Amino acid sequence: MSAKSDRIYFENLISSADYSCKAAEHLVACLKNYNHENIKEMLNEMHSYEHAGDLKKHEMSAALARAFVTPIDREDLALISQNIDTATDCIEEVLQGFYIYKIKSVLPNAITFAEKIYECCSLMKDALAEFVNFKKPAKLHELIVKLSNAEESCDKLYIESARDIDEQCKDILEIISWREILKLFEECADTCEHVGDCLDMVVMKNS
Repeated sequence: MSAKSDRIYFENLISSADYSCKAAEHLVACLKNYNHENIKEMLNEMHSYEHAGDLKKHEMSAALARAFVTPIDREDLALISQNIDTATDCIEEVLQGFYIYKIKSVLPNAITFAEKIYECCSLMKDALAEFVNFKKPAKLHELIVKLSNAEESCDKLYIESARDIDEQCKDILEIISWREILKLFEECADTCEHVGDCLDMVVMKNS
């Protein structure tokens, strides 16, 4: 267990991941009840989570700048913080894609993808909640593996969804737009896995 003074770093990372979860949850709700006429309102709420996540990243940077000693390398803490923030940014970019490409209706696989992104974010947050015990990493390792498996499931969904787009959309511009949005979905899952990879790296460095 880390010293009480070290908890600020671990608590910051958990709070940051919570905003990723809130952003992903909002994305699911938006797509399940999609109305393109309300997209700006959807984006405004999404941006509130992205902005709150940014503030957590800045808090981490400020804490690291002040610290003389940190529980793990400050570069690792900064990298984990940055990757969590990137995950939230990517989720916002998915919804921005619906606005940019003027999407009028949602394909069923997009809702499934959003739900899987929420699963990835939840597993990422669970792993970060266990990160404080990185010197006894059995449970943490289990969560990292689950996160990796969830990301792999997203990869498979991306491939199948991209392959089937031309059967669900006949307009070439709509096909191109959806393929770009699917790439944004995949990037969300990738960034969540990057957080898991960083946690795994810290465990190895401190074994």
